[in-house]
Amino acid sequence: MKSFVVDQYAKGGALRLTDSPMPELRDNDVMVEIHAASVNVLDSKIRDGEFKLILPYRLPLILGNDVAGVVTRVGPKVRHFKPGDEVYARPAQDRIGTFAQYIAVNELDLAIKPNNLTMAEAASVPLVALTAWQVLVERANLQKGQKVLIHAGSGGVGTIAIQLAKHLGAYVATTTSTINIDLVKSLGADAVVDYKRDKFEEVLHGFDVVLNSLGKDTLENSLRVLKPGGKLISISGPPDANFAKQNGLSWPLQQITRLLSFGIRRKAKRRNISYSFLFMTANGEQLSQITTLIEANVIRPVVDQVFPFEKTNEALTYVETGRAKGKVVIAVK
Repeated sequence: MKSFVVDQYAKGGALRLTDSPMPELRDNDVMVEIHAASVNVLDSKIRDGEFKLILPYRLPLILGNDVAGVVTRVGPKVRHFKPGDEVYARPAQDRIGTFAQYIAVNELDLAIKPNNLTMAEAASVPLVALTAWQVLVERANLQKGQKVLIHAGSGGVGTIAIQLAKHLGAYVATTTSTINIDLVKSLGADAVVDYKRDKFEEVLHGFDVVLNSLGKDTLENSLRVLKPGGKLISISGPPDANFAKQNGLSWPLQQITRLLSFGIRRKAKRRNISYSFLFMTANGEQLSQITTLIEANVIRPVVDQVFPFEKTNEALTYVETGRAKGKVVIAVK
């Protein structure tokens, strides 16, 4: 099968188009013929080697973390899927590889594709929607009437998180650039801060939750908008010791993550705010709940551009510009 692989970690390096063997189909696996895959910032970070300590992939590695396609075969222990089913998923982090024609996915990580989405739209959903769900529902336990700040509202996670937070009954603020103000308002944002004109930490106050996907300065300034007892949850780091323990990292790596997050944890503690890092995990059951919201038109994906499979490197480069509204998708079939 055709695939795009990382041969060696290199910042900005190109993926190589090659012929790879078909994936192994385990007893609980579903073989998916890939129709579309989406590109995430995570893909470029993996290619650059930023996660090589905590995600020890064997190279060459087929890249890609989102998939939509059609089931062609199932393992002998699979109970919930059959050939011909239209499905989508974020594969488990140790079994990624959606920039290819086929992938084997554990059935627990898979869900039936929303019936009101195209394959390209469906492929844009899993990683960012599961991230939003795991931050807002699981980690933050966001309640009706609470106030949440979602940074980078026009991005992949942001466009979904705004809609999910509104569905949960929260007051939603977001940061974005001038050109994307109308977009984030259309998704349900109650307050929009144009980061090119204003400093969010000077105009927003008394928030219960912040979802951070940006850098160190934004992370630290977010403490100023949270009230005592608030939660600062970051998906862009720094990782903390709890993350290291949950992912079974060695004791030395646990100490490294503890040191990496020491500064922000100390500053948060002084303000009686909790800091945590979230690295989303594959979850077919949660994705099925997201499907229900999509089919009820509570959540709609935002797709900026669809690239043909052979232009996967161009798609990755475009995502790295940071200018995409919502998601960028690769049409594989």
